[in-house]
Amino acid sequence: MIDDHAMFRSGIASLLTEYNDIHIAFQANNGLDMQTKIVQSIDTQVILMDINMPHMDGYAATAWLKTNYPHIHVLALSMYDEEQAIIKMLKAGANGYILKEAEISELHKAILQLVDKGFYTNDLVSGNMLRSFHMTEKNGTDEIKLSEKEILFLQLCASELTYKEMADQMDIAVRSVDNYSRNLFEKTGCKSRVGLVLWGLKNKIIST
Repeated sequence: MIDDHAMFRSGIASLLTEYNDIHIAFQANNGLDMQTKIVQSIDTQVILMDINMPHMDGYAATAWLKTNYPHIHVLALSMYDEEQAIIKMLKAGANGYILKEAEISELHKAILQLVDKGFYTNDLVSGNMLRSFHMTEKNGTDEIKLSEKEILFLQLCASELTYKEMADQMDIAVRSVDNYSRNLFEKTGCKSRVGLVLWGLKNKIIST
């Protein structure tokens, strides 16, 4: 578990150890601390990752993990429920996202689902989002034709721009952005901006 609040981190670890199927391999204060400790725990299956940490935050730490230890699943454990924070963590490589206010039973369930399926879905990250991200190539862009404007819209969805700012970038009216959203929701089966970003990442329309 990676979190700069020692009391919170230790408390969660203590609660999780009450489950017979959970073993805490190590704890770290931030991403840099994690890098030094994980070399002794390369068999780790799931890492609980805070976002806001000094020296190396959760976004950078997750991206580093996915480059150096791609077999390890990352579950973002954060107080932020904003769409942009979720998108940024998933874009960095997180396999699920859960709030710190969740019950310990839900956290336990999330860990087991990550080990079993490779991703965790909940109200923040719907099944459609992650299933679209992990779906087979036959369901990819070969069967879904996108215009240049739709591709640009998808790429801008992964930014921190508001829909109004996206409209300015695309030189279109704000109401046209809504039309692009609806069309892409229908084409991809996604139901939110987060879902579109995951779909774009999976199909290599959006780069990490």
